[in-house]
Amino acid sequence: MALNPMEIMKLGDRLRIFREQHPRVESFIRDNFNRSMQEGTVIEMKVTKPDGRTSICNFRVSKEDLETVEILRNIKG
Repeated sequence: MALNPMEIMKLGDRLRIFREQHPRVESFIRDNFNRSMQEGTVIEMKVTKPDGRTSICNFRVSKEDLETVEILRNIKG
């Protein structure tokens, strides 16, 4: 599967907009998903919808998860 350069450019634009609209998210990710992330760390996500309903899930970081993050880090450069 080849990467479409136009879609990559659109993604870059969307990421820039996301960073502008949610400035704390990038620093949160950088502070918590840096190279010191360890296998066994538990990550929990919670979504609260406008009507107040919530959904929560969590997962324990595996060795494979850390390898995936490293691959993504290398793509970013």
